[in-house]
Amino acid sequence: MELDRFRAGAREFLARNAPGPLGELDPAEQLRAAKRFQAAAYDAGLIGITWPAEYGGRGLTAAEQQAYDEEAAHHDLPGSPFMVGMGMCGPTMLDLGSHEQKSRYVPPLLRGEEIWCQLFSEPGAGSDVASLQTRAVRDGDSWVINGQKVWTSGAQFADFGALLARTDPDVPKHRGISMFIVDMRSPGVTVRPLRDMTGRAPFNEVYFDDVRIPADAVIGEVGGGWLAAVTMLGHERVSIGGSVRRGGDPLACDNLVELARRHDRAGDPVVRDRLAGIYAQERALALFNTKLRQEAEAGSPPGARGSVAKLAGAELLWRAVDTAGLIAGPALTCWEDGDVAAEEMAIAISATPASSIAGGSNQVQRNIIGERILGLPKEPQVDRDVPFRELRTGTQQKP
Repeated sequence: MELDRFRAGAREFLARNAPGPLGELDPAEQLRAAKRFQAAAYDAGLIGITWPAEYGGRGLTAAEQQAYDEEAAHHDLPGSPFMVGMGMCGPTMLDLGSHEQKSRYVPPLLRGEEIWCQLFSEPGAGSDVASLQTRAVRDGDSWVINGQKVWTSGAQFADFGALLARTDPDVPKHRGISMFIVDMRSPGVTVRPLRDMTGRAPFNEVYFDDVRIPADAVIGEVGGGWLAAVTMLGHERVSIGGSVRRGGDPLACDNLVELARRHDRAGDPVVRDRLAGIYAQERALALFNTKLRQEAEAGSPPGARGSVAKLAGAELLWRAVDTAGLIAGPALTCWEDGDVAAEEMAIAISATPASSIAGGSNQVQRNIIGERILGLPKEPQVDRDVPFRELRTGTQQKP
């Protein structure tokens, strides 16, 4: 009964407040509208549903979160600016941050007042993140950061970032890394957007030139950055793989059904079989994500199982693209001016290859699943015990 009341309240709130598509607004107004909705949803108790009440959440269960997700799936909600904070940085802060850090950063993150980004990848450190070369050097009461990050989603409007930097080059690469909170408005931080094949610029390269941050900006322990990174990557893969397919997603099953009706293919048995398979996969992934949330509530973090969600989500997107091609054929490649639905479908299809790379490639996910879940032998690591400064890795040349 309580769950039914919660669901009814969420449905009523969304009916009144969901802003609908914002694509016709300029980026600055889109961000303002997203922040207004995030604040209203937080005030209504619909953001941070399972997060601890001590730090601004509701302290409820995965059942309430699933109920909200199911209701939200019927709307095109402007949640993308908050995905990294809500799905990655915030949960990692709750796992590893100090009480002071959680009290300071989590409530404004939930309400959408402060936006976060994740500063991991570098030009010479992609799948092998531990090869990163951005340095953090202690100087009195500060850390001084120098280096470059790339493929940083949302950095252009982020207030804070979770940064991985090398604090000790004299130990093996996984042991000399720390994670920091960085104010993205600090002197010395430069953000340059990168345009992708969709014509949009969702991610950026970020430069750090003698950026000073406080000594207490470390998340977890100095030298414990690899644990923090693995923790965040686990949350990231659950977040990406278990994302609810919103009503505005052209590749969601409901929208593919509408596409089949528009093209007179809804009665085709092959198309119906494909659509049924996609529906089943969407539901299975949603239920798996709920299971991970429930286990996390019981004290069992997702760990490597997040890679299962991430891999399944990426493969589901490719199946959806193949099905859209089967239904619409050449109509996916050209359309009349003003056909917004067709244009959005083309953008979604163009963005799909990134799903097999972002958050760790499909090959990396299979390695993680094989080694950490199935217990298969690990790949050889010849640099495991070699001090980082002695390695020739990425763009670093061995002295």
